[in-house]
Parts: sequence; structure tokens; C-alpha cells
Amino acid sequence: MALLQTTAITKTFGSLKVLNGIDFIIEPGEVVAVIGPSGGGKSTFLRCLNLLETPTSGHVIFDGEDLLAPNVDLDRLRSRMGMVFQQFNLFHNMTALKNIMLPQMNVLGTSKADAEKHALELLEKVGMTHRAHAYPSQLSGGQKQRIAIARAVAMSPKLMLFDEPTSALDPEVVNDVLAVMTDLAKDGMTMVVVTHEMGFARKVADRVVFVDGGVIAADMAPDEFFSDTNTNPRVRAFLDKVL
Repeated sequence: MALLQTTAITKTFGSLKVLNGIDFIIEPGEVVAVIGPSGGGKSTFLRCLNLLETPTSGHVIFDGEDLLAPNVDLDRLRSRMGMVFQQFNLFHNMTALKNIMLPQMNVLGTSKADAEKHALELLEKVGMTHRAHAYPSQLSGGQKQRIAIARAVAMSPKLMLFDEPTSALDPEVVNDVLAVMTDLAKDGMTMVVVTHEMGFARKVADRVVFVDGGVIAADMAPDEFFSDTNTNPRVRAFLDKVL
């Protein structure tokens, strides 16, 4: 069974239609890279998956439940989705360690000892053990993003959503964050990643979804998407600009 499926998702802001009937499906363990031109709707689409933006119409079925149903427990379902943003959204008055511990304790009811143990394991996984007691103001952008990823993973989500997680980073630290995401993919995490990193989309994703003009204009395997034989004119025009 699909982990997440959208049906005919639309999103309008006033008279502007940003999404125009998006059907999408992701199976457990898949990594989907969402790419496309700026303003094409890809970030709005991602934010509709966990209702940070409420679709104007359509359905979002996650883990067998419709997020748009009248009496749905949205907080419970959202707790099964990790979200990593362009900006890091860390608690500035807490250390890296406590940033990872707090959601486990408050949302999952994890004991302080178990939350700390899990947080330390994740800090090691993202290469940040040595910064466990540093505050966000003492961390670089790449370090903050790795902490943000660890915090999301600490909730044991079934699905991870990434909204251009490297776009605010200096070029020399982008690969550190992409390496953490690649390891998550290798561990079997289901991921939807809005990204400008074509290398990540080509090497790590199972599928590349191209969003343009508020619709999915292409959905195919990376080898096919990036192939010189891909004759989709919208895709070719985009790739000619970015590759």
C-alpha cells in the first residue's frame, strides 16, 4: 500500500492557481526528488503534503488516513512526518542535544534518559557529537541543518519531507548535508526532497518528479529523466539551463 497519495490537489492564493490538479504517490522506502523552475509550485506542493499549506481541493492520504477529513487527528499524523526547511528553525536557547531531545519528550512521551540516549546516537550519525552542547548561534549553517535533520529523524517518522534543505548553505558545506541525507536514503527512509541539487537527484532518488506550472510535467527514473534521449520539451529546456 502507498505510504502517501495525493489526488487532484489544487491550491489557489486569491486568483492565482499555484497547483492545478496534482496526483502523486510514494511507496515505503522510496526517495523522490522534486525539481523544477522557481515559482513552478514545488515547495507549495511539498507543504500541502503535511498541510502546512491546506489544499484548496483534493485529497492527501497518508498512512491510510485522509489528512483533509473533518475529524482527523492532524497532530498525530504530522508526528509521523519529519520536515526539514531551508531555514533551520532550531530553538536558539537550547543546545544541539536538547533541540533533539525536546520533541521526543514532548510529543512522543519519551523519558529524558531515553531521549538523551537517542539524541546522542543521532548526533554521532550526522557527525555532530563534538557539538552536542553548542547553541545554534555557535554553529555554522551546515551544522545547524544536520542538527535539524537529526531532530526530525529522532521522531522516528515514516516519511521525511525536505524543502530545499541546502539552498541557504554556503557551497562548501552542502555536501556534508547531502551526505547525511544520502545515508538516510540508504537506511530505507521514505523521502520527498525538493531540491536544486541535480547530482543528488540523479544519484540518490528512485524517481524524479518535475513540477512546472502547478502540474507534474514528468515523473520518471533519474536515468531516464537526465538522459539525452529525454524528449519532454519542458524538461529539456530546464535541464539545458541548470546542467
